[in-house]
Amino acid sequence: MNILIIEDDAAIRQELKLLLENALYQVTVLTEFHHVVEDILQMEPDLILLDVNLPQQSGFEICKSVRKTSDVPIIFLTSRTDSMDELSGMLQGGDDYITKPFQPPLLLAHIAAVLKRAKKADVTEKMTCKGVELDVVRGCVKCQEQQVDLSKNELKILHYLFLHQGEIVPRIELVEYLWDQQVFIDDNALSVNITRLRAKLAEIGVCDFIETKRGMGYRI
Repeated sequence: MNILIIEDDAAIRQELKLLLENALYQVTVLTEFHHVVEDILQMEPDLILLDVNLPQQSGFEICKSVRKTSDVPIIFLTSRTDSMDELSGMLQGGDDYITKPFQPPLLLAHIAAVLKRAKKADVTEKMTCKGVELDVVRGCVKCQEQQVDLSKNELKILHYLFLHQGEIVPRIELVEYLWDQQVFIDDNALSVNITRLRAKLAEIGVCDFIETKRGMGYRI
């Protein structure tokens, strides 16, 4: 995750940079504030920490301009404690509002929460390929008027294949995606899940949807 810091106080900017890098975020900082909106849109960060009081234009104005073309999460950082300022920030499209001086653990918690909400919002609810519809939220797959529910692993496999339509997805890539951070997984476990998934697809009349590319992986 890349976080962009837009703060004109050099000491606070450095403090934020160290804090976030120690929390294993990638960090970019702005030190010039003449073309902030253009810089944001060009950099495409995952989240912005935005000071309200900036030299050229306020953080509120910047947020309002960014919101015309981008939904990037924005957290305001400011020494202003007036509740009307907080309301103004939210009305301009801000995702959160933190007052200075901030407690580092609290700031990190707010950042994690905003990123989590943004990630959920980015999940495509329904995906379609060759007349087959995957409903990610409901955990089922549909074709014409029929549907069947999927297990967690079946859903993850199909979702990953939908994300890479037309591409051959290597077996090892699917194994790592399904069982991330587990020390050892029997390679046969993936084959078992693929077989069950194909059987469920057959229940709704979908056959030969998942191709096996021998020695390579799978493709839809």
